[in-house]
Amino acid sequence: MIQILIRFIGALLVILLTYNPTGHSYIHWLTDALNGSGIQAQHAFVGVVLLIGWTIMIRATFRSLGIIGLLLVSALIGTFVWLLDSQGLFEKQSDSIIVWLALISLSALFAIGTTWSHVRRKITGQVDVDEVDGL
Repeated sequence: MIQILIRFIGALLVILLTYNPTGHSYIHWLTDALNGSGIQAQHAFVGVVLLIGWTIMIRATFRSLGIIGLLLVSALIGTFVWLLDSQGLFEKQSDSIIVWLALISLSALFAIGTTWSHVRRKITGQVDVDEVDGL
């Protein structure tokens, strides 16, 4: 359980550092730079670091879950959000809440995706490996 929480926090950090509706994110910082002094080395460096984080999460999630797994986990998260909404937990007039829900849901998808191989190994005893040619 602690592993999925750590992965969720890591995914949430990468996602929220990239974009969030508070106005304090890489996208906002980059937009300000483009409208002002231009892109500097620090913008490029942080962009590459975030790109590495996104690449790791997307590749690990896709390899672990596959297309059907991605669809199932997305459906699970979507219906969970719908269930919470049906209980009246969200303010309908707020656009910001929709963005936050999307960002948190994407973090949950990445956390499940990056953890799934470990869970499957514990449940079934099967190990996921990448194919390596020439060995």
